[in-house]
Amino acid sequence: MEDQDSNPAKEVARDVFPFLRVYKDGTIQRLVATESLPPGLDSETNVVSKDVVIFPETGVSARLYLPNSAVAAADDEPISRKKLPLVVYYHGGGFFAASTASREYHSALNRIVAASNVILASVDYRLAPENPIPVPYADAFAALEWIAGAGGRSEPWLRDHADLDRVYLAGDSCGANMSHHFALKLSGSGRALRIRGVAMIHPYFWGKDPIGAEVGDGFRKAMVDNWWLFVCPSEKGCDDPLINPFVEEGNGSGLQKLGCERVIVVVAGDDILKDRGRLYYEKLVGSGWKGKAEYLETEGKDHVFHIIQPDCEEAKIVFKRLGAFFNDDS
Repeated sequence: MEDQDSNPAKEVARDVFPFLRVYKDGTIQRLVATESLPPGLDSETNVVSKDVVIFPETGVSARLYLPNSAVAAADDEPISRKKLPLVVYYHGGGFFAASTASREYHSALNRIVAASNVILASVDYRLAPENPIPVPYADAFAALEWIAGAGGRSEPWLRDHADLDRVYLAGDSCGANMSHHFALKLSGSGRALRIRGVAMIHPYFWGKDPIGAEVGDGFRKAMVDNWWLFVCPSEKGCDDPLINPFVEEGNGSGLQKLGCERVIVVVAGDDILKDRGRLYYEKLVGSGWKGKAEYLETEGKDHVFHIIQPDCEEAKIVFKRLGAFFNDDS
């Protein structure tokens, strides 16, 4: 249950700065208000979107984005000529914030689709603390299987416009984290689903022992520690393999099994998570993985700036690079 109104008389059980507080009576106060936008035609980008319910019993859904030009051409071209790369996108928010309908995500994803000429499915998974880990992972993976499987073939936009031989996973922050784990999960699984590439934007990986800029930034190190320990009260803490893929018992030594052909890792120069993203790229390149890895660092910008400021020049560079990545058939 959420309580958006501040009540100083209530006793705080957990303060997850700067996003929310949990009170001892069980109510949750989300401190960062997020405006929701409906789907539809975006006049700035000429991208059209709609919402589809995937699992009514849990409320898991997706917002589909498609260049309006693809819709307009539906009656004029054979289906085979309209197929576009399919990007399955997972939003960030630390597993406990944001949604597919958030103004920031809706605006940014319209721009990514316009720059990339793809069909994109933005997955709305259930959030912690009401649905603690591993629920968000389970929701997001089940949605992926639905989108690229029989469920997707029953959805007209996906059936008519998505090229299932060119499926990409993408996400920012915790969404990039999930994309990594799903690419590993699909490797050698026997599932028919084939992932062409993974775009990891400002990936949310962490660890108990500080590295890089974390060493001299105790405040932000403790803040991110608190985020993870809140959503995943594991006895392994910040070295749980879900958040630290480089621990001995985790997947750090298994990156060569990543189930895709291409990966791009995008980081921001002022982001406290930057060094973990760079480490992921370096370990992937050195792992013996047979695919092609790319790396893009944006100096002077912080975490998910492309979502917060989608019209800035640096965001446009990121969107253009993503478009090239999603359309590289080499």
